[in-house]
Amino acid sequence: MSVVHVTDENFENEVLKSDGLVLTDFWAPWCGPCRMLGPILEELEKEMGEKVKVCKVNVDEEGTVAQKYGIMSIPAVFLFKGGEVVETMIGLAPKESFEEAVKKHLD
Repeated sequence: MSVVHVTDENFENEVLKSDGLVLTDFWAPWCGPCRMLGPILEELEKEMGEKVKVCKVNVDEEGTVAQKYGIMSIPAVFLFKGGEVVETMIGLAPKESFEEAVKKHLD
């Protein structure tokens, strides 16, 4: 599997109705920290892809979803489980921070 680029149209199916954990990165191409976070999340997906689905939402193109979740600062990484937000991380952080968040919410 690879990182899934999510839109307003497929957010519900890809994130909210997804089985298991879904780590969702709200980002924009002009955001420096967002671009730095991209490779970290790709690496995380390669290492933990069987445990967590990694999705990206471009807030410039997918404003409805970003507005629904009150995205005011990016990067904003939301961890969803059963269609609900179980953890929120704002800003750039080391890969270990995201790994710990995922492990904390595994069944």
